[in-house]
Amino acid sequence: MATRNSFKSGSCELVVLHILKYYGDCYAYQISQYITRLSDGDLSFPEGSLYPAFYKMIDNRYISDYKKQTGRRLVKVYYHIEPEGEKRLEQLLKDYYQVTKSIEKILHFDFSKLEEIQ
Repeated sequence: MATRNSFKSGSCELVVLHILKYYGDCYAYQISQYITRLSDGDLSFPEGSLYPAFYKMIDNRYISDYKKQTGRRLVKVYYHIEPEGEKRLEQLLKDYYQVTKSIEKILHFDFSKLEEIQ
């Protein structure tokens, strides 16, 4: 039985903003594929599950969207990171590194040297 990974659900905004900043404008399927491929399949967000995150980021002005015709009838919606999104990414990265650093401290702590907490 698979367990729900709360780290994964909290990482969606972070990885989407990171991809948009460093790769450039992308459409949902493309972002979904990059996440899966770049994580060697350990992290995945199906295209449909990304849309709530996109809408929230658009509402917060972290990203914008635009339509681009890619065939005779096919129109794709591309997402673009905005300056507010770059600021948000910086804050998310700062928070991420602080949390992982704190977790590492706990995981590597020698509990034989800890006094009992009263």
